[in-house]
Amino acid sequence: MQKANQADRQVRRMDLRKYASRNIGFLYVLPWLLGFLFFTAYPFLNSLYYSFLDYNLFKESPGFIGFENYLTIFQTSKYMKAYGVTFKYALLTVPLKLAFSLFIAYILNFKLRFVNFFRTMYYVPSILGSSVAISVVWRFVFNQDGMINSLLKALGFDPIPWFGSSTYAIWIIVLLHVWQFGSAMVIFLAALKGVSPDLYEAAEIDGANKAHQFFYITVPMITPVIFYNLITQLCTAFQEFNSAYLITQGGPMNSTTLISLLIYQKAFKSYDMGLASAMAWILFIIVATLTAIAFLSQKYWVYYSGDER
Repeated sequence: MQKANQADRQVRRMDLRKYASRNIGFLYVLPWLLGFLFFTAYPFLNSLYYSFLDYNLFKESPGFIGFENYLTIFQTSKYMKAYGVTFKYALLTVPLKLAFSLFIAYILNFKLRFVNFFRTMYYVPSILGSSVAISVVWRFVFNQDGMINSLLKALGFDPIPWFGSSTYAIWIIVLLHVWQFGSAMVIFLAALKGVSPDLYEAAEIDGANKAHQFFYITVPMITPVIFYNLITQLCTAFQEFNSAYLITQGGPMNSTTLISLLIYQKAFKSYDMGLASAMAWILFIIVATLTAIAFLSQKYWVYYSGDER
């Protein structure tokens, strides 16, 4: 009887060890899972609930108002202008940043002297670009008596009122975003190194020049990476906040008031969490829709290895 009990306990221990070995992975991901549930999923769903409330942080308990916050946004020109400015900002920055980062990556893919040094130097702005110090420097560079206007004066041109013109102000934050092209450049550089040299050799034998090789070999072969950078840069552009807040403060005449800046102002200056949550959800729907369109369009222009098209 005692031997039977010992054998039974041994079997249970073995079963427990097998169960633990099969589910040990859950223990490792538990910290991330708890962080995701409490710091991402809960605020995400809670903001959807707030968007249907008349919720002010320092007033009486919130009341349910349905879609009134959303209707207020669509009926207020200031709010709709912020979405328009955000679209304009994304439309300018994403193509410029992709084209410039691909151009630099293509040059740095050649065997040049000190190429590793240049790769490092071109990547540095991506590390520093979002910092407060760089935004302050950027504001100083484009100031009325800043470096850019001083250079224009030296060349005989009139200085440009960068911060006083609604036409030029948007370009200040656009150029700052494009200047941070290092991360996209590194990804493009890795993709370029994956293109087979045999393709270029065959093209040279057929008489193709560098321009033909770039547009008919390089670009088609790296379209998956172009697609990846397009999606990531699109999401980043629509969420831009630091440059508009630190450099232009949304001016002049709200010409650089991005929707993320307006969400911040409504949530933490006016304390209207309901309206801010509705703005955030409209932004989420816009980004999700554009991302879905991009994914649907990839079958027409993205080439994957082994794809018969």
